[in-house]
Amino acid sequence: MQERSGEEDVTLLGYCMGGVLSTLYAALHPDGPVKNLALFTTPVDFSRMKLFHAWSDRRYFDVDRLIDTVGNVPPEMLFASFDMLRPAGRSAGVVQLWDNMANDEFVKSYRMFDRWGAEMLPLAGEYFRQTVKDLMWDNKLFRGELVLGGRKVLLKNIRVPVLHALAQHDHIVPYEAGQPLIAGIGSADKEEVVLKGGHVSLAAGANAVRRLWPKLDDWLGVRST
Repeated sequence: MQERSGEEDVTLLGYCMGGVLSTLYAALHPDGPVKNLALFTTPVDFSRMKLFHAWSDRRYFDVDRLIDTVGNVPPEMLFASFDMLRPAGRSAGVVQLWDNMANDEFVKSYRMFDRWGAEMLPLAGEYFRQTVKDLMWDNKLFRGELVLGGRKVLLKNIRVPVLHALAQHDHIVPYEAGQPLIAGIGSADKEEVVLKGGHVSLAAGANAVRRLWPKLDDWLGVRST
């Protein structure tokens, strides 16, 4: 982005696990080039992601065997795991679609939203293995014990302005999983905001243009010039 734009300062935005990666980067590069860090539904205490934590229990989930067998994690497996968080969710959505079949705008919105949610790519195997072991099993980011490239990742090293938006009805990243992030960051200028919506609708739902994106616009408006 620096090369393409010709600008030195960068505003980094991360959503969900993208937020985790953005947080790791900002913590490992406290001297720049990140000027502002905006995060959406970003977990930091992985012990609070109850169902995922239970499903990946090291006593029953052999992540090494999985990755050594399949290489990259198939998108079908990822898709199924998110569906299992709310087993009746997809069926309820189809019923709602049938009830609104004569509403062209609803059908268009449903198809776009469904396609967006279903377009998953395989997940890099070693990334998945390390995520399960270091984050889900040992909760190293939250404990301040995560080491990447020989360097410890400490949230307190992040000193740039940070905004963290959480969803009030998030069934994927519960509030308790994301709440410790702002407290652990070393920035003086940091803000947590909890908005109505779920994990997906927060950023991509019909009300996102009235809630999340105006908030981000206002926040960046006085920090990114």
